[in-house]
Amino acid sequence: MDIKEIFSVTLILFSVIDIIGSVPFIILIKKREGRIHTEKATLISAVLMVSFLYLGQSILQLFGLDVASFAVAGAIVIFIVAMEMILGITLIKDDPDAKGSGSVVPLAFPLIAGAGTLTTILSLRAVYEEINVLIGILLNLIIIYIVLRSISWLERVLGNSGFAVLRRVFGMILLAIAVKIFKSNVFPTT
Repeated sequence: MDIKEIFSVTLILFSVIDIIGSVPFIILIKKREGRIHTEKATLISAVLMVSFLYLGQSILQLFGLDVASFAVAGAIVIFIVAMEMILGITLIKDDPDAKGSGSVVPLAFPLIAGAGTLTTILSLRAVYEEINVLIGILLNLIIIYIVLRSISWLERVLGNSGFAVLRRVFGMILLAIAVKIFKSNVFPTT
């Protein structure tokens, strides 16, 4: 266990999941559904992320891919997500035909544990120790739970301009992280 790695993983996942930047969208889900099922959304997100941490590599092997190739692809996805955050645009659209409870679709998947998060988990596994990635996932799930429980309070405290600033700051951090993951998998040190 390495505290520095755990902190890095936690920050990277926090930036990718962008639960704070997603608060306006979560508020819309809450208004549409009547309430957010915090425990259900957090638990489903946990199952998806932890399963992908341990089974993701086997899935890649099934398709004849290596972790470094997937990490580079993940870095590209993270780069795109970072550009969305910084520029305030939407490049990756959610499936409008997805049916289900708002706490599961689109909240748990794909908002929290979507393609970007799952790709990032595998990318992180290529760079950091597995236990540190697992702890980072668990810390993020705690943050997600707290944010979902505090959604009304956060809406009042931060306001729209506060969310916009946070989203751009985390976008810049995420952009730097994407470059680091790309660089460490394309030009590995010997």
